[in-house]
Order: sequence, then C-alpha cells, then structure tokens
Amino acid sequence: MVKPSKLYQRLIGNPTAIKFSDFQRVLEAFGFTLDRIKGSHHIYKHPSIPRPLSVQPVGKMAKPYQIDQFLDNVEEFGLTMDE
Repeated sequence: MVKPSKLYQRLIGNPTAIKFSDFQRVLEAFGFTLDRIKGSHHIYKHPSIPRPLSVQPVGKMAKPYQIDQFLDNVEEFGLTMDE
C-alpha cells in the first residue's frame, strides 16, 4: 500500500490521474473526516476550514477540479499531513 505522502506528491505532480480511493486517503491524512455521503457526493469536513469539501468519483478516478480545490485549501489554510 502506497503511503499518503507519496500519493500527495503524485497528486501535486499530476492532479488529473489519481484513483478516488487514493484521493480519499490523502484527504484523511490531512485531517479531513467524512461527514456524510449523499448519492455519489462524499462530503468531507476539516476543523480548520469553515466550508465542507464535496468530492465524487468519475468511474474510479477523482475529479481534477476537486483535487485543485483540495490543493487550494491546503495552501490557503496551511494544512499539514498527519502520517
């Protein structure tokens, strides 16, 4: 199993090609917790971020624009990974 830190580096290098399940592991490594699932939408919350992050898969892959939203949150709120 690939460590979340390696998945995060892969995500930074190519945000268009990561499995949804791997993206979820990265989210959780950064402290996001799954709040609820409604249909295909997985709603994640973080204690430092005032708004939830909604993500959903396209087949087995994560949506690139949602990865960009996550990366923007990491930068804006100074989030760090808990491994």
